[in-house]
Amino acid sequence: MNATLTGDDVGKTVVDAAGKELGIVAKVDGNRAAVDPNPSVAEHVFASLGIEGEDEEDYVVTESMLESVDDEIVLRGTI
Repeated sequence: MNATLTGDDVGKTVVDAAGKELGIVAKVDGNRAAVDPNPSVAEHVFASLGIEGEDEEDYVVTESMLESVDDEIVLRGTI
């Protein structure tokens, strides 16, 4: 069973299987999350308030790529 994404995941840190930080979740849309690899201070604040946003530098992570979702989101393998 795959881990699932919800709107509560906005602002969480995304890491690969080795623990390398890859960015923060900027937006969740269904079974995909937009991950901002270089969030600004303002983007961190908006995300912590649950305000979603997506821009051209974000990359997509789908539920099939997830190992676990808790305080942070852990991907299977590395990117």
